[in-house]
Amino acid sequence: MVHYSINPERSTLHGSFSRDFEPILTIDSGDVVRYSTLDAGWGLEPFLAPGVRKRFEPRERPRDGGHALCGPIAIRGAEPGTVLEIKINEIHPGSWGWNSAGGFPSPINKSLGIADGEEFHLNWKLDATSMIGISDKGHKVSLRPFMGVMGMPPDEPGIHSTFPPRSCGGNIDCKELTAGSTLYLPVPVSGGLFSVGDGHAIQGDGEVGSPALECPMELLDLTFSVRKDISLTMPRAKTLTAWLTMGFHEDLNEATIIALVGMLDLMKEIFGFERKEALALASLVVDLRITQIVNGVRGVHAVLPHGAIEHLYCLNELSIGSESLPVK
Repeated sequence: MVHYSINPERSTLHGSFSRDFEPILTIDSGDVVRYSTLDAGWGLEPFLAPGVRKRFEPRERPRDGGHALCGPIAIRGAEPGTVLEIKINEIHPGSWGWNSAGGFPSPINKSLGIADGEEFHLNWKLDATSMIGISDKGHKVSLRPFMGVMGMPPDEPGIHSTFPPRSCGGNIDCKELTAGSTLYLPVPVSGGLFSVGDGHAIQGDGEVGSPALECPMELLDLTFSVRKDISLTMPRAKTLTAWLTMGFHEDLNEATIIALVGMLDLMKEIFGFERKEALALASLVVDLRITQIVNGVRGVHAVLPHGAIEHLYCLNELSIGSESLPVK
């Protein structure tokens, strides 16, 4: 195991995905990369006023048109047909962040009648020790930091936006991907070409205002492993409390079905349940949650708590406990 460090600078930053980007670093499976990141909007400081602050420059469009991402890194052995395992070891937010609502023509703002006029903006002071955030208007929230964008480029030519989530990751915006979680992504291109950014200090399911509590990350520590024993077509995750399967689609109903199918497949891998049995039990113990509805491509994640059907598992006279269940 080797440890690497990546800081945000011109040579490590980009705002799009492309299979043609040269990796800034090539590592072995099992290696660790420690990042510091900018906020999604390339900010170098808190807002002095809505829309007014110093941002990272120079930027080159369309390459730098989206979220500020660090990478890409290549992982030896990552090839199409394999799975990239990303273990999230540590996440520490920076000392400031921001969020806003209204004042621009998103579908939600239009539906709520708040697309016109001024944007409502909050600046936040963040304490990574107490994990508390306090806004400039006196609001107080508990922090639960995670990265909004973790992913690889699709195996298609050209420049690809950072805004939608894809089967190979991207702007997933799943608030469950906190420290201690592991994300599994199907590898689309040779080397993987993984990038990360869009730090969130806290976010609710749905991310309904469009921004979460956007912030730079002082430290993000990830371990990368190539898994050849797993076959996936969509992202999957294991948190400290549950298994997650994810679905992405422009239609929320379709995203729901994709996430559900992924969960039924996972239940077959873990327990051996066929589709009807898995669905009957999923109706009792699996939660469907809206990941986000603001990125054009909607997200749904299905959640199976660890141990939720442990008793039934034991009745089948199988000895593997819930804490040692395999990925496949």
